[in-house]
Amino acid sequence: MTNSSFLLRGATLADGSTADIAIVDGGITGIGSGLDAFGATVVDAAGLLALPGLVDLHTHLREPGFEDSETVLTGTRAAAAGGFTTVFAMANTSPVADTAGLVEQELALGEASGYATVQPIGAVTTGLAGERLAELGAMASSRARVRLFSDDGFCVSDPLLMRRALEYVKAFDGAIAQHAQEPRLTVGAQMNEGEVSTRLGLTGWPAVAEEAIIARDVLLTEHVGSRLHVCHVSTAGSVDIIRWAKARGIAVTAEVTPHHLLLTDDLAESYDARFKVNPPLRSAEDVEAVRAGLADGTIDIVATDHAPHPDQHKDCAWPEAANGMVGLESALSVVHAAMVDTGLIEWSDVARVLSEAPARIGRLEGMGTGLTIGSRADVVLYDTRAARAFGVESLAGKSANSPYLGRRLPGRVVATFHRGVPTVLDGRLRPHDEVVAGQKAVTARG
Repeated sequence: MTNSSFLLRGATLADGSTADIAIVDGGITGIGSGLDAFGATVVDAAGLLALPGLVDLHTHLREPGFEDSETVLTGTRAAAAGGFTTVFAMANTSPVADTAGLVEQELALGEASGYATVQPIGAVTTGLAGERLAELGAMASSRARVRLFSDDGFCVSDPLLMRRALEYVKAFDGAIAQHAQEPRLTVGAQMNEGEVSTRLGLTGWPAVAEEAIIARDVLLTEHVGSRLHVCHVSTAGSVDIIRWAKARGIAVTAEVTPHHLLLTDDLAESYDARFKVNPPLRSAEDVEAVRAGLADGTIDIVATDHAPHPDQHKDCAWPEAANGMVGLESALSVVHAAMVDTGLIEWSDVARVLSEAPARIGRLEGMGTGLTIGSRADVVLYDTRAARAFGVESLAGKSANSPYLGRRLPGRVVATFHRGVPTVLDGRLRPHDEVVAGQKAVTARG
């Protein structure tokens, strides 16, 4: 299917209204009632919610270096299956994405996939070693146009180095995305420090290890006048600090993962390593606090921290298991369950926290405007009335370390359009050759 014109007939918009959406040559050309198809392929969207294509500010695609866990192709397939049309690829590959050449390589792999736009994130420090700054300026001026930098997986724990990084990226409106974890407070940590860790005899990861770094970094950000983004906020205290910083006018943004919105540390009692993650699953009180923070805007976005691992890295004893969960295919359903079904946010808020705000934070040109005439045709059609038993068949990536296997989740992605090309139709991923042909046709016409 290389037709570049589509008419999504009778979709429900995030504000509850109903409209047709016309797509021509990769862009949205009309939104309204009774639009003429004019030879376009008509997609019946009656009863389906139309959202702007989802944007994930925190994805681990693993390539190059860890292709046994994921590749750019398989990771973007997972993204499309979950309604994502853009993913920001973290730098902790091998070699680390710390030079202009390496981020441009990541960009090219994304372009070849066709399933989603891949926007590289550059490393803050060379080799993620925390010793000297990486080539921040070169990555920013490269074809990848990097604006977010992170050593995710490691904290930039040296305050002087963090200050210098914030100063450097200010020149081109970049931001440092910090993995907030004081390493000296988390040596040997296995799970959230609390009642459950004490009962299980596992070394705890205290909330203050996250909160101390966030407090330091918002003050550094205020001092420098730069931009800070806080990755995977997980504690009530962190929400309080970010709320204080925003009230003070500090340029800080923050993300929460789907799993920190839904899951709690008592799941560690199963010793099932699918529930082992960094930062760890926290207490029910922390879950309540991050939900409230997302609802009131203290936390700006939801980001998956999609972290695939092969079976042998998870099907082992808890202390030896790798940290991380896959999350692209389940994120929208988890936000649906944790935030919409609980009445904390509306679908218009979902469009904001899963698409519009992450695009703005990442400084994606021409994106973050929602579904508007003239915008790029990144669209997801979602059946809010559906429910599904989430199993391995729900996963489109290379790894199966999902914490939701065996759970019943609401909603289902019916269609995903990336740059006007369907990557998912009728709930099924389209073949790679058809997706690539469609993207080439759109590019040629553009």
